[in-house]
Amino acid sequence: MKRSAPIVVSTVIILVLGIALIATLLFINNQPAPTRGITPLVQIAQMEADSHRWAVNYPNQYASLVQTAENAQRTAYGGSLPYSKLENDPRLVTLFAGYGFSIEYNEDRGHLNSLTDVREIKRVNEKTAGTCYSCKSSNNPGLWAEMGMAEYDRTLFSELGKHIDQPIGCANCHDAETMALIVTNPALEEALEAQGKDWRTFTRQEMRTVVCANCHVEYYFAGEGAYLTFPWKKGTRVEDISSYYAELEFKDWVHPDSGAAMIKMQHPEYELFTAGSTHYNAGVACADCHMPYTRDGAAKYSSHNVRSPLLDPEPACGACHTDVKYVVERVGIIQDQVWETMDATEEALVAAIETIKTSAEAPGVDQTLLEEARSLHREAQLRWDFIAAENSMGFHNPEEALRILASATDLARQAQLKAFQAAGSPGGQQAALP
Repeated sequence: MKRSAPIVVSTVIILVLGIALIATLLFINNQPAPTRGITPLVQIAQMEADSHRWAVNYPNQYASLVQTAENAQRTAYGGSLPYSKLENDPRLVTLFAGYGFSIEYNEDRGHLNSLTDVREIKRVNEKTAGTCYSCKSSNNPGLWAEMGMAEYDRTLFSELGKHIDQPIGCANCHDAETMALIVTNPALEEALEAQGKDWRTFTRQEMRTVVCANCHVEYYFAGEGAYLTFPWKKGTRVEDISSYYAELEFKDWVHPDSGAAMIKMQHPEYELFTAGSTHYNAGVACADCHMPYTRDGAAKYSSHNVRSPLLDPEPACGACHTDVKYVVERVGIIQDQVWETMDATEEALVAAIETIKTSAEAPGVDQTLLEEARSLHREAQLRWDFIAAENSMGFHNPEEALRILASATDLARQAQLKAFQAAGSPGGQQAALP
């Protein structure tokens, strides 16, 4: 009996420990899921369009977002100070002749000006599709969920605007409950799915770039319903996009001088940046530079005063680079080089347009060669515009930008030569070309 006492005691101890362990596990299992940051003060409804309501929980983020209403400053080749690009570069009137961008084409302002800017632009008319609101309002996620994107897009701009009263805001990028970065634009989700990608599997750092693709991309309006579509089915490089449009025989307009079926590029920042750029390959996200982390006392947060890193390079560049002054100078050198190359491309395009127009009026012009010249004009201008419409003057991917512009210049000169040949004037080409 005396020998069995230790066994009994051991058994009791084991049972007590087992019960304690089970109780601990049950307690842990019944605790609410951990959350990032502080506990929210108020509950925010999913797809809440009014960013002011998010401000109660996220005052620093909202306070910095508000700054986008007044952050109008110009950099050497961009920024957020509104100015007329047509006045800045009159050649654009020739390049976009016959299209709305030859009427008015301005530099965009900060996010909180998105609604004002789109409603005041002279390109909007009574036939404008509601699709033009797609990247301009935090009302959109709720409207897409309620209407479906097809109905949203086919609704006239004037009618849809009655349901839109908020500029770009929190709901465009965040889940209201978890604050996770999410894809809200159905067109982006469809484009990723076409490539076999599921954004829900992306890391948070990857999403800090992908959410920007809700808006900062090339797109077009498909069909009579003006259905918002990203031309990514074949890939996101400029040649893939060009091939996609060619296969569809799609055009935005016919150039009145050259007769070419043209494509207007939008703002393909995402496509250029992700095309193997140095920063992208290093794992840098759009937000690292355009929404750098900052501090308010002990609080660290991502600034939502989205703007050019050149306007405050220390937090934007200094997080990775020790010599910020050198970095800024280097950016200037790169952008100057891209601008000079783009300038040469524009000259080649204008020359091509003028030559095609003159040749088309010549008696006995070879229509086959003339059509080849028009096709070359389309391809050249598409590539030039891919860089011109992209808002970094090539810095997002300098090597790719220069490659694309070199190709555009070559195609434009080929178009000019082909037009000379169509008119039967091979001798004139020597005097016309530099």
